[in-house]
Amino acid sequence: MKRYFGLLITLSFISHAFAQNPVAKIDSGSISGARYVILFPENWKGKLVMYAHGYEFMGAKPRQSQNPGFAKNMKPFLDRGFAVAASDYQYQGFALPQGVDDTEALRQLFVKTYGKPDTTYMVGHSMGGGVTFAMLENFGSNYNGGLPLCPLSSRPYLQCRKEFDMYATFNGLFPGIVTSLTEIFDLAKPYQAQPQQAMVARATAIKKAILAKDSTLAIAFAKRFDLKLDDLPFSLFFNENVLRDLAQKAKGNPFDNTNTLYSGFPNNLDVNQKAERLKATVNPNVLFAKYDRTGNINKPVVVMHTIYDQLIPPTYGVVNIENMVHQQGKDQYFTVKYTNGQGHCNFTPQQTAQAFDALRNWVKTGAKPTAGFLN
Repeated sequence: MKRYFGLLITLSFISHAFAQNPVAKIDSGSISGARYVILFPENWKGKLVMYAHGYEFMGAKPRQSQNPGFAKNMKPFLDRGFAVAASDYQYQGFALPQGVDDTEALRQLFVKTYGKPDTTYMVGHSMGGGVTFAMLENFGSNYNGGLPLCPLSSRPYLQCRKEFDMYATFNGLFPGIVTSLTEIFDLAKPYQAQPQQAMVARATAIKKAILAKDSTLAIAFAKRFDLKLDDLPFSLFFNENVLRDLAQKAKGNPFDNTNTLYSGFPNNLDVNQKAERLKATVNPNVLFAKYDRTGNINKPVVVMHTIYDQLIPPTYGVVNIENMVHQQGKDQYFTVKYTNGQGHCNFTPQQTAQAFDALRNWVKTGAKPTAGFLN
């Protein structure tokens, strides 16, 4: 395994953005091409949070290890005396399995370099929440517990299939507004992720075209996919990037909706007759089999989720994994805290800290925290 180790840097040498956060030392480097960063608080006492980041558009910058705002985001953990170690992963886009491998490699490096922590928690946002679940399902002996935040906690195929179905039905009802699935999965066409900077202009154009076509139908369509109308254009923009990324990584189309019967729309017959239909050209296991979700956890997990999430609705972030955990007979290790947040991972630092404290107290005392609302 190729790797190199960054020097420990004192607080006086790092940027002003970092200087406003409780970071005493930073270790950075690379493991097999995946850059990493490890933050140490002034009062570090041998405790560790392994952190997994969420989905990044291909080519997005800055990466996790280069983002000066990262330390501020990790403040709830640093303030409690925990070091935080995070990998960029070897590649961007859909990287849940790679995120698991790269996070485990970084944990091993941490133990080899600094010794085994007396306490280790796994934490992740969004796709990183999926990494968190996968770590606990497959490497749970290395952790005391986990905190997935608005996680991709359903089986990854099901989450990504939702994006595919949204496009298939949208293109049937609102043709010509967004890219067709046929074009998205056409590997003969050169692929380039849309820059995030283009999101506002593109979403504005999509919304204008939708409302001009049929505003009433647009509202109903958004509701069918657990969205507010204002968030539908953004979700379509985001989903196109995800689907294009999946097409490239799978080297084809892993989804097949030729037998799908769509429902939940004002006119289901119309939707099913007009929906864009594609056959799968590759086996979905190419992308989704490794570290597929099982629900087989053996350490305490506190899931925190917003009541509204335009990217991972509660059904995909909470309900599906709850059922899997229950089927495994592991309910004693699972509890959910929800907030009134209106958006993906829209938590306050105080809410994150409260959820983390609930997890730590659970591990310390053995008393499972009550599920429910977190103010």
